[in-house]
Amino acid sequence: MSRIDLNRVATFVRVAESGSFTTAARSLRLPTSSVSRAVANLEEELGSRLINRSTRKLSLTDAGEQYFQRMQAVLGEAHEATEAIAGFARDPRGVVRLTAPVDLGLHVLPRIVAKLTERHPGLVIELVLTSRRVDLIEEGIDLALRGGRLEESSLVARKIVDSELGIFASPAYLARRDPPRTLADLAHHPCLRYGGRGGDRPWRLTGPRGDETVTVTGPVVCDDMLFLREMALAGVGLTLLPAQNVAADVAAKRLVRVLPRFRLGGAGLYLLWPSRRLVPARVAAVRDFLIEELSIRV
Repeated sequence: MSRIDLNRVATFVRVAESGSFTTAARSLRLPTSSVSRAVANLEEELGSRLINRSTRKLSLTDAGEQYFQRMQAVLGEAHEATEAIAGFARDPRGVVRLTAPVDLGLHVLPRIVAKLTERHPGLVIELVLTSRRVDLIEEGIDLALRGGRLEESSLVARKIVDSELGIFASPAYLARRDPPRTLADLAHHPCLRYGGRGGDRPWRLTGPRGDETVTVTGPVVCDDMLFLREMALAGVGLTLLPAQNVAADVAAKRLVRVLPRFRLGGAGLYLLWPSRRLVPARVAAVRDFLIEELSIRV
């Protein structure tokens, strides 16, 4: 078999996608006769009919359907590869789907996304703010921001910054209860706990004497840091919160850090994406911008 002309393959794929020689010719800005001749020449090169033609409609043969499915994927990869390489030299455009925790999305990302869309007006940022662990592949997510300790996965991960959780309470709560003076005192305070299915894990914090553990109880367990922050602001009890996320609350004296020499460390803020291969220009632009901005702000 002689070498296949990829221009003819691309023409055939466009015809199959549109279901019409005329529509395909219009999108390719070619005469309909040229499109028809390109497909006929491809069939001759392959030695197999790909399209059944009639005066009313067009349909693919079994061979044509199989060839279409495979070559559509091949051409799609070729287009993606070209975009990934050439796209760095031009302004990135298109939709980028980003998922992040709700608290980070509300307190940190708005200013960053505003600045990002100003720099790259051709981008559309589609945000999925949720506390659940989103499956990037299954849900078509381009990038994910996650805090804490990462589980093993096939995702590419870039640690942006170490994260630290501290113990916080509202001034109103501390006015009616004696503030804890030691970590053990936390056992006598209502603590708002992060997690699910009871959230009964003890708090293991690092202090002046190294790691210490205390078993805490309280009226609220939740898998959303933003909700725990609201409960702390309402004076319900003490809770562990990311220090960077509540810096504004501390500055405005809405929250007070309790036992400031104790912290929960060892975690971090990570940016994840599905693959190292052929990252589209639009995704690479958002990825690099987030790394730059979050490293400064967080």
